[in-house]
Amino acid sequence: MKVAYLLTQDKGGPVDVTVRLAATLAASGEAEVRVFGPVPSRGAELIAGCHEVVSVANKGDLRAGRRARDALRAWRPDVVHAQDRRAGLVSAGLRLRHKVVQTYHGVPDDVRQEWFRGARGAAGPSTYTRTVLAADAGVARFVHRTIVPAPAMRDFLVRRLGVPAHRVAHIDNCVELPVPCPPLGPVRKLIFVGLLVERKGLLTLLDALARPGVMPPDASLTVIGSGPLCEVAARQAQRDLAGRVSFLGFRTDVPDQLRRHDALVLPSTMEQQPLVVAEAMAAGKPVVATDTGGVADMLALPEGSAGSDGLASSGSWASSGGLVPPGDVGALAARLAALFADPDPGRTGRALAERARARFAPDVCAERHLALYRELVSGPSLVQA
Repeated sequence: MKVAYLLTQDKGGPVDVTVRLAATLAASGEAEVRVFGPVPSRGAELIAGCHEVVSVANKGDLRAGRRARDALRAWRPDVVHAQDRRAGLVSAGLRLRHKVVQTYHGVPDDVRQEWFRGARGAAGPSTYTRTVLAADAGVARFVHRTIVPAPAMRDFLVRRLGVPAHRVAHIDNCVELPVPCPPLGPVRKLIFVGLLVERKGLLTLLDALARPGVMPPDASLTVIGSGPLCEVAARQAQRDLAGRVSFLGFRTDVPDQLRRHDALVLPSTMEQQPLVVAEAMAAGKPVVATDTGGVADMLALPEGSAGSDGLASSGSWASSGGLVPPGDVGALAARLAALFADPDPGRTGRALAERARARFAPDVCAERHLALYRELVSGPSLVQA
């Protein structure tokens, strides 16, 4: 079987997942793999020898889209797997002669959690975003399968966008699985990883940490990422938490950075299955996050498997206070204070690492994708006689 992966971006979660998935599947010998797209900013060496540089810089560049389709047709794959929104638009035109799959990683930034979950009376997104979502729905109805990394996204596609349920499949993301290194003592070194945009909640995090009694005198926060809120966040950190917050910008060594810290905090207003949460889990780090998308599903732990403070003893972080409502500074502050006070956060870290190995291991991800590809390839052809 020949499997082609199409990317139109050079960095971000979809790129990291694609590189890891393609490298694992190629190493398995179960398929011939080629990645079409720009040179990845992380992990390019993993796909050396099976990467063809293709550029589609924006969705309006029809000529670039045709060149990408021509490159894919020339290689004659059995399956074309589009790994971002623009790649899905480009690949949809190949459906009649190839099995086309897309992964739907997330909704536009102004989709709010309440509307996403179907809450009655919830404010919807902008007209532009509704147009984007309508196009997403059209592509999802046209390609053979849409893969979602979170069950919550499957529910959204079926309920809100009207995509037939049989055309949507849930497969978890995959991440590098390092040797876990849970914190050996109380949490003191927090890390935030993400784009510095409003949706990621960094300003909310800084507000929470600045509340009296939350952050111990010897605790610190490291911020990894870049974006339009960088200067605003830096000014706020200097004003309220002088000398205790470090901004490192965009980094290609996120797994190593996670290992050097004690816990991850991700207070986003909207997520699906954030790769950095899976990476932190794999490293054995406790995670404080907001209850959005599929995060609760990621962090759910069996009864009795979490920390000595009992925060997860009821069966999941979500049901016991480990997750907080998006945008709730007070709840986030209380959860962070509890995390800093936990004398044995390593217990939670070890349980999360075990869960990560069961769900996010690259070989598990590759096997599930391969099973889907085989199912599609063995099905009826759409080529007209």
